[in-house]
Parts: sequence; structure tokens; C-alpha cells
Amino acid sequence: MNPSPKVYVIIPAFDEEQSIAKVIHDIPKDVVSSVYVGNNNSKDNTEQVAKDAGAIVLTEKRMGYGYACLICMNAIEELPKEQQPDIIVFIDGDYSDFPEKIPELIKPIIENDMDMVIGSRVLGKAEKGSLTPVQKFGNALSTFLIRHLYKVNYTDLGPFRAIKWKQLLALKMHDKTYGWTVEMQAKAAKAGMKTTEIAVPYRVRIGTSKVSGTIKGSVLAGYKILFTIFKYI
Repeated sequence: MNPSPKVYVIIPAFDEEQSIAKVIHDIPKDVVSSVYVGNNNSKDNTEQVAKDAGAIVLTEKRMGYGYACLICMNAIEELPKEQQPDIIVFIDGDYSDFPEKIPELIKPIIENDMDMVIGSRVLGKAEKGSLTPVQKFGNALSTFLIRHLYKVNYTDLGPFRAIKWKQLLALKMHDKTYGWTVEMQAKAAKAGMKTTEIAVPYRVRIGTSKVSGTIKGSVLAGYKILFTIFKYI
């Protein structure tokens, strides 16, 4: 791949007015050309804060992590071919990941022609309290199943990830809610895409998690992730 590929970032966000500007600010501008925020029907000032920070903001009123990602992908796909990126980076809007690590995340794609790179919080240093017991158990179970069913050794379903734009389109992503990350990894494994992981640090998020922060969210996410794993075998 070109040593200076065009990189776009997609940030799904729901009520992240306290953190979204920090995420956008820490994205290395010498590496990333455009930042898209999928504003998932936020009730706070996420949209304006993200715009003021320099992002392209698209509002999706239908609730769901996948919906927020897809509205950004659709907008990028509508651009003229010469304006479309080589690489897409996904990162959450809660400031739990470290945007300044993007150059390290995309390095295996540029130097080793990998198709997708997952930022693994399991391999990296996770701040105390940043991963709940439910998240740790869900990650362990999900990656165990993927390893045995798809024969690919992932350690994490972390949201911080990079993927070649053309390969992302080839996956024909469909999930609208909690199964977004595992759908991407399961489909990539099934398609035989070249994937790897790098260790990334992780910190306690700003605000309350909309998934692991509630019993209902945890149960629904767990069900959807397991359903998705078995769906694409």
C-alpha cells in the first residue's frame, strides 16, 4: 500500500458531549484526512460540539451502534471515487481509547498489507475499572467461540480498529446494533482476510456506558454478540 494512504475516522456517538471533542482533538491530523461522527440521536450537545471540533457530523435517529457507523459509511461511499479513503479507522466517542495510537494501528496495513487490525485491550494495558467483569467475560467467551468456529485467533472485540476501505465494503456490513464489531470480525475470518491485532491501552470512559453500564444493555449485547457469531458460520 502507498506509504501515505488516505485515512478517514468514523466515530459512533450517543450523548458524548463531554468527551467527543477530546477524541477528535487527539486524532493525528497529519495522518487522518477526515473525521466522521455518527451522531446516534443524542439528546445532549454532541452534534454541535463535534462540529465545532472539526468533524463531519451525520445524525442517525434510529438507535443503534451499527446504525451510527453505517450512516457514515454510506456518506463516504457517495463521495467521488478519488475522494474515498484507503483505510477506515473506527473509534468510540467516549475517550476510552487513545486516538494518538492511530499511526500504530494502521501500520500493519501499510507495511504488511494486512486487511484489518484490531486494537486489543486484552493485549494492552487496561486501566483499572475500564473493563467491567461483564465485558471481560463476554470478550473471553466470544473470542473463544470465534477461535474454534472460525479458526481465527482474536483476543478482543474492541471498537478501536482499522480496515481497508475496499475490504470493509466487501464485508457488506449489516448489523445495526450491538453485533457490529463481532460481525466485522466473523465475516473477515470467513472471507479469509488477513487480520492481526496490536496491543492498545484503554482507560475509564467519560460518562456512563450505554451498554455495559446497565443490566439490560449487557444482556442484550451479550445475546446479540453470540447470535451474530453463530449466524455467519
